[in-house]
Amino acid sequence: MSTGPGAASAPAPDPHDSPPTSDTRPRKSSMFSSLKVRNYRLFFMGQVVSNIGTWMQRIAQDWLVLSLTGSSAAVGITTALQFLPMLLFGLYGGVLVDRLRKRPTLLVTQSAMALTALALAVAVLTGHVQVWHVYVAAFAVGLATVVDNPARQSFVSELVGPRQLQNAVSLNSANFQSARLVGPAVAGILITGVGTGYAFLFNGLSFIAPLTGLLLMRARELHVVERAPRGKGQLREGVRYVTGRPELIWPIVLVGFVGTFAFNFPVYLSAFADDVFHAGAGAYSMFNTLMAVGSVAGALLAARRGTARLRLLIAAALVFGALEIIAATTPTLWMFALLMVPLGLFGMTVNVTTNTSIQMSTDPAMRGRVMALYMMVFLGGSPVGAPIVGWITDTYGARVGLATGGAVAAVAAAVIGLILARVGNLRLSVGWHRGHPRVRFVPRKQQEVLAPAA
Repeated sequence: MSTGPGAASAPAPDPHDSPPTSDTRPRKSSMFSSLKVRNYRLFFMGQVVSNIGTWMQRIAQDWLVLSLTGSSAAVGITTALQFLPMLLFGLYGGVLVDRLRKRPTLLVTQSAMALTALALAVAVLTGHVQVWHVYVAAFAVGLATVVDNPARQSFVSELVGPRQLQNAVSLNSANFQSARLVGPAVAGILITGVGTGYAFLFNGLSFIAPLTGLLLMRARELHVVERAPRGKGQLREGVRYVTGRPELIWPIVLVGFVGTFAFNFPVYLSAFADDVFHAGAGAYSMFNTLMAVGSVAGALLAARRGTARLRLLIAAALVFGALEIIAATTPTLWMFALLMVPLGLFGMTVNVTTNTSIQMSTDPAMRGRVMALYMMVFLGGSPVGAPIVGWITDTYGARVGLATGGAVAAVAAAVIGLILARVGNLRLSVGWHRGHPRVRFVPRKQQEVLAPAA
């Protein structure tokens, strides 16, 4: 069953899938149309505050570990520990989310993450923090994320319904990345001024906003989604559901490679700031802020699009990988910093396009499990990739580490693009359109007609 046009644009749609009705087909509307929904507006506003705290903690956590150990590999280990629970238990979290009511579940997970941040703040502010404290806190946040991430992702459809789903998903990404404009800048000021402890404190207190928003929501205005009953084999059922659909499995495989090797920016950017340009925490914060500018632009552009096409995903991943390779060769800090903007734009395009196409191609009753698998691959790949790229960065330098991540992303996008074209019975068409060269994939029969003219 398809809940939107994502499956219709897929290379190999299931013949048993019924087309979306006029009631569920997403509209191409204004950039902020989903904010007209009161429940989603409360959710969005709460996330604005919490996301700022989250970005502050990310910057402070990476810099604290680097200060305590002097090792990029240790930063990679911290990232790995934070995402290891998703790798180990992500699918089970999805099963739970499909069974549970989303709003009470989020109240529990958000409270748990708040308490973890406050505990780490106390350890830092009292001067007793050790690197293993940060490792434990990162792992604890990861455990909460196992349930929190698929619950938040799938809760969006209950807030706005299928018509506004793509717009709401894109605005969520814009929200998260807009906070990235503020969070790293404030974190940089706090770290250099009073230390990392206050960044952790702010993050812990910031969870008051989303918890208040959840409590103020009107339950009667939620779009009811049938919960999966408790039963055996639901984990296997979710895996079979994804692996049997090319429009789901191949985008997930692609973001697995991108997330594992190319999205390890805590390792790359901290190493460039400290080892390559010798510019300190201020430069690290600036790199993250500039990347956020591009990410916000990418998310807002996605909010205006009516569909999420797989060809856009492949193209964006190819460009993203190429930009990382170019950034790895830049000789000056300012050239490297300016490249963070297009890197953020194309990275966010990969993220939003994958998220939206998967959600809109998935049966609502399966959405928790599918999104858990997606998040497990995207985020859970970090426990594998972060220590590897951290070791490469420590051994061969930050430039080699970043170039390696970009090369993996570009090669994966090219290979999976060819696989999707083959599955969809497509061929590459090279020709001219209005005096300009045009390269695109077309159905094989259409290719045969166009070939003589090209």
